[in-house]
Amino acid sequence: MVNQEAPIEVDCQTVQGKLASGEDFVLMDCREPEEHAIAHIAAARLLPMSQLAARVAELEPLRGRQIVVHCHHGGRSLKVAHWLRSQGFAASQSMAGGIDQWSQDIDRAVPRY
Repeated sequence: MVNQEAPIEVDCQTVQGKLASGEDFVLMDCREPEEHAIAHIAAARLLPMSQLAARVAELEPLRGRQIVVHCHHGGRSLKVAHWLRSQGFAASQSMAGGIDQWSQDIDRAVPRY
């Protein structure tokens, strides 16, 4: 489990390692549905930043679990991770570089846009 003292950002390689090892965490995509349709990481759960405040109750069962948020380049996901921490989701982090970095470093089959 990650605590609030953990870095707010985590790199793509670490996230890929967590997925590959079956680690218990949630990968959340905070981009909009149109962006998700262009490119996505199969394991990620879509919850757009624009809908987050209205849908935060959906995250309640995840309280206490690690949540890694990603977006296109890492800006929105960093804001979301900070917001989640302020809401008591202490184990929230942002995937630095977003899906664009993922496409370059982890899975070139994921389209860049």
